Amino acid sequence: MLALNLWLYPLNGLRLDLTSQHEYSLSRTTKELLAGLNEPLTLRAYVSQKTHPLLAPLQPQLEDLLREYEIAGRGKVIAEVVDPTTDVDKETEANQTYGIQATPFQVSDRYEASVINAYFDVLVRYGDQSDVLNFQDLIEVEPQRDGSVDVHFRNLEYDLTSAIKKAVYGFQSVDALLASLSEPVKLTLYATTASLPQSLADTPETIRTVAEDMAAKSGGKFTFELVDPDAAGAAMTRQQIFDTYKLRPIAASLFSDQSYYLDMIMETTDPATGQAQWRLVTPANEVTEASVRTAIEAALKQSSTGFLQIVGLWTPPETPTQDMFGQTQPALRTWRQVRQMLSQDYTVQTVDLSTGQVPPEVNVLVVVSPQGLDDRARFAIDQYLMRGGSVVVAAGSYTLSFDQFSGGLAVTPVEDGLADMLSYYGITVEQSLVMDPQNEPFPVEVERNIGDTVVRELQAIDYPFFVDIRADGMDKTQPIVGQLNAVTLNWASPVKLDAAKNADRETSVLLKSSARAWLRTDTNIQPDLQTYPDIGFAVEGERASQPLAVAVRGSFESYFKDKASPLTQPVEAAAAAEGATPTPAAQTSGVVESSPDTARLVVIGSNDFLTDVVFQISASMTPNRYLNSLSFLQNTVDWSVEDLDLLGIRSRGQVTRVLDPLKPGQERLWEIANYGLALAALVGLGVMWNVRRRNERPIIPEPGKEAA
Repeated sequence: MLALNLWLYPLNGLRLDLTSQHEYSLSRTTKELLAGLNEPLTLRAYVSQKTHPLLAPLQPQLEDLLREYEIAGRGKVIAEVVDPTTDVDKETEANQTYGIQATPFQVSDRYEASVINAYFDVLVRYGDQSDVLNFQDLIEVEPQRDGSVDVHFRNLEYDLTSAIKKAVYGFQSVDALLASLSEPVKLTLYATTASLPQSLADTPETIRTVAEDMAAKSGGKFTFELVDPDAAGAAMTRQQIFDTYKLRPIAASLFSDQSYYLDMIMETTDPATGQAQWRLVTPANEVTEASVRTAIEAALKQSSTGFLQIVGLWTPPETPTQDMFGQTQPALRTWRQVRQMLSQDYTVQTVDLSTGQVPPEVNVLVVVSPQGLDDRARFAIDQYLMRGGSVVVAAGSYTLSFDQFSGGLAVTPVEDGLADMLSYYGITVEQSLVMDPQNEPFPVEVERNIGDTVVRELQAIDYPFFVDIRADGMDKTQPIVGQLNAVTLNWASPVKLDAAKNADRETSVLLKSSARAWLRTDTNIQPDLQTYPDIGFAVEGERASQPLAVAVRGSFESYFKDKASPLTQPVEAAAAAEGATPTPAAQTSGVVESSPDTARLVVIGSNDFLTDVVFQISASMTPNRYLNSLSFLQNTVDWSVEDLDLLGIRSRGQVTRVLDPLKPGQERLWEIANYGLALAALVGLGVMWNVRRRNERPIIPEPGKEAA
């Protein structure tokens, strides 16, 4: 064996991984990412030799995987493991340059208890970009029923590869993007210079200055053209602009027939299909050279791959609650886990929808639990979608609240949400709650009397509002759910697709309940186990499978088509109050009435399946099950930005594998089979023993030996 090991040592590329998901082999995504490196990549693990006993077994796993990355990098990856506690220079660099600090661990045995300050961090550095994975990012700690804890890597390859991707994509430049394009990008400014308001008279020249400067440095990969549709012999007339891009001119004043165009259109070629596609480019806020350049660069990045994507996240304000005694309590609904998880792969930017515009650099807009919105906020979402953007909405018809009188949880109907706008798009979120006997249990604290002692313990009860969706309720042809085996949606509403409005779009029902689900309109979510001991609620109406999440891709018609822009309403209201003729503020872009067919919209029928309190409830029963919901959101964002690289390895170790649910008849069958198998084994052993005894021959001494 020693000779065989010495002979096989140089064969680094020889691998045999028999696990179901190839958990000990680098994925194709990782290998392709490493193969495309243009600069040296440093992977440095800061690991203390003297560490917590439960972390010690993980050190060889980390070293082995870093070695795998180094081999796959073919000379472009430098992987090393250092102990900062024995190297002053390395520890100083880790502390001061990368902000890596030792983590205190409490260690105890039968003789003493002490605290060890140890390192367990990984540095990823590429060019001028770096990312650090600390102990909390890498390790999962699960308490066991016997009081011990299980310490293991959460999903080591996924964490390392996503950090590498984030560093590599953050290092890319627009110049590098333009140099890599096979077809040039064209930016066209449609501006009616003669009819522009005085405040926008210099805007075309500002845009021209920036665009021509970028074109001069692009080596022919970026071109710019200014088109005045009112000029004689113009390349495109006003009617042609409307027919091609569904862009209407902007009214110069409320009661005037005079209008103007001031719109930038970027035309690119889809590298996957080779088809031409366009995107509306809109500077944010005031038009300056800086804002114009930012908008153009953002559009270039959105039209290509290899750049760190930006997720725009909107959540409701985190409002404190009050208990029955009037004491202020922390906010019930928070979304810290969502923000933290998305930040692993993307740059997360909080979006203020009240401005009426989504920042142009945002690649995908995620709206969680929309409520309390006005028309300006809806206009921001609508126009972002009309510009070809991708929108993910977690929007049920009910939202979680705190019952001040009972001290428990409650749900209330959503007010001022997105229901009407989504219905206009052809997606209806119904005003009801889905209940399903296939559900994730809810932990309830109960008291038991043991002699004179009262013992409190958690028990799991069936809770039909926590719909447990398994593989048979997922569209496995879609990459969003292709690698998932379970997702839980809490207090969810049905999401229906309008067949007529979606006839020319690509649609998919991503998630649906089991066929035994039913609908409920009563907002009482407290179970009555005395009246309904099985599931705590009455079964109402017809049982049927209910769609809970849908994805749509194609051209959408604006909710604000043939309507005045909400951005002008405050100006009009103020002018009307003063008795003057209202004049809308000068706009740099009009209402886009139709989106290109690249627009994407995902609607999930639950307001609260991503809230921290729901994750805490789930973790109290199964520590990692809530990660399925986070993976579902991450996969949805990946699909929205057409970045599907990490989907395959995200589900390897991060999601919880759950057993298929059994019907009562199946449970009895398996129980009988278990007892029957054990009994059959005992009978078999008895038969074998009897057969063996019968075949035994008595030992008869040979004649003469007994006397001897």
